[in-house]
Amino acid sequence: MRVLATWLGIGFVLLFIAGFWSFAERVREAPAEPPQAEAIVALTGGSLERLATGVRLLEERKGERLLISGVNRIVTDAELYEVLGVDRELGDCCIDLGRAAEDTLGNASETAAWARQHRYKSLILVTDDYHMPRSQAELSLALPEVEIHPYPVRTRWTDPALWRTDLRAATRLASEYVKYLVIRGREAVIDLGRGDGAAKDDA
Repeated sequence: MRVLATWLGIGFVLLFIAGFWSFAERVREAPAEPPQAEAIVALTGGSLERLATGVRLLEERKGERLLISGVNRIVTDAELYEVLGVDRELGDCCIDLGRAAEDTLGNASETAAWARQHRYKSLILVTDDYHMPRSQAELSLALPEVEIHPYPVRTRWTDPALWRTDLRAATRLASEYVKYLVIRGREAVIDLGRGDGAAKDDA
């Protein structure tokens, strides 16, 4: 029994490493140019480049409106627009600042409420590359009826030359991978529940 437990433990570790390695390589892939969508959402946290990219896509008319989700409550509209170099007229007409979200789950909830209010059916999602899988998974769960186009922002944390030699970078990526697995597990449970419900309805 002890030998079996040891082999199971080794298998679990190898499976985790293989999955993490695949995750780390996937988040480093260069993003494709996002298609035209109805709106754009950029998540705060991590690099400021997330927000600057969202503004750029708005200026390029990739979407008709931009939500910046998770803005610190003490930051005023004017202060944020100044940092991002946003024209006040553009901000007034086409940018919404969400201040309710405090984490990725909150981002998804805030974005879902905003998208439904405006009846959007397609969104471009902007966040850091390592954060994209988890953000997209959370938003897909909160907003299953909307088509989501990921547009990750490249960061140094996903550079193989860094995370393969720097423990802090590797830990950061591994932590994100674990959080992503948790969401996928929650998604599987939800899908299982939906399946049970459908089976009961058919009966």
